[in-house]
Amino acid sequence: MKNLILKSLLSLAILLPAFAVGSAGASWDIRANLDLSARIFVEDPRWPGQDDSSTQISLASAAEFRWRGDEARASIIPALRYDATDDERSLADLQEAYWAREADDYELLVGFNTVFWGVAESVHLVDIINQTDAVADIDGEDKLGQPMLNLALQRDWGQVDLYLLPYFRERTFAGEDGRLRSPLVVDTDNPEYESSDEHNHVDIALRYSTFIGSVDIGLHAFSGTSREPRLLPDANGSALIPFYDQIDQLGLDLQYTGDAWLWKLEAIGRETQNGSFGAAVGGFEYTFYQVVESAADVGVLLELQYDGRNDTEPFALADNDIFAGIRLALNDTQDTALLAGVGYDLETAETYLNIEADRRLGDEYVIDLRARFFTNADASDRSYPIEKDDYLQVQLSRYF
Repeated sequence: MKNLILKSLLSLAILLPAFAVGSAGASWDIRANLDLSARIFVEDPRWPGQDDSSTQISLASAAEFRWRGDEARASIIPALRYDATDDERSLADLQEAYWAREADDYELLVGFNTVFWGVAESVHLVDIINQTDAVADIDGEDKLGQPMLNLALQRDWGQVDLYLLPYFRERTFAGEDGRLRSPLVVDTDNPEYESSDEHNHVDIALRYSTFIGSVDIGLHAFSGTSREPRLLPDANGSALIPFYDQIDQLGLDLQYTGDAWLWKLEAIGRETQNGSFGAAVGGFEYTFYQVVESAADVGVLLELQYDGRNDTEPFALADNDIFAGIRLALNDTQDTALLAGVGYDLETAETYLNIEADRRLGDEYVIDLRARFFTNADASDRSYPIEKDDYLQVQLSRYF
């Protein structure tokens, strides 16, 4: 995969100047950021081999090179991350490295890209194009760049996107030194696949999106390699082997916008070699604007989560849970914002607390605070392996 990333980066680095020279009115936009993070764990680790220091330091950087011509655009976003504790958290990735041809009623994109689908806050069931960078954070929102060919057709009745995904990205997992892992380390060097083509299997996805009045609608079909591996013990029982099944999935996402209300729904049906199951998440967000005669807005969120997969499928932390949260936007010159939420399992009483806050410091810096806490997990519960990995995280970002 590293060779593929380097070849793609080199090819686009050669081609982009040619696009720029040959297009009247073409322009470049170049930006970069540098992030320094300190993750502070409040308890000692649970499993042998995990680093017992209370602080995990990481350094990350990304650069954005965007070019736009009259009928085309291109983008390169390489991303690097170095972790001082866990080698498996260190990463070199291409979030984007594509060229796109634009027309009035279609767009053709070739290269690496990051695509997000979904409307819910607590779980992203329909977001299946890109692989999850699971060691970046546990919220599932960090993704790896995906090689693709994407044809988007715009019509009066909606937009149709066709995706050909010729190369599979494997999920990242914490190493032996790392926190937020299972008792056995995941052997990412020896993955197994249901398809004989392994990571070269060509996946296919189709998505239709439109709106009817105040309702945004998305429908998708996906056939290919599951982004969620099953973790199987190796022959010696000393490690876990990620096994990637072939799946067929249908999905729906809806969002209704009405005054201060946002009503949201994501639902999927998936078929694998082990059977089929359905999953859904739905709820609302209601916003109180300019509370107590200030510029601040306060949003209240409530979502219900259901996942009907059996024990042979990749496990899901949120399978029969309720999520409640609050979103605060001060709407000040520093763009101060906060999101706090709690997930509660209605069957086991497992609880997950999440807090995220960020604020600009001047024109070039942003400080980001995060807290993740896990409670009420018994040895048989799914969050038990990471229950002692509660942490606070402080990140300072410099933008150029």
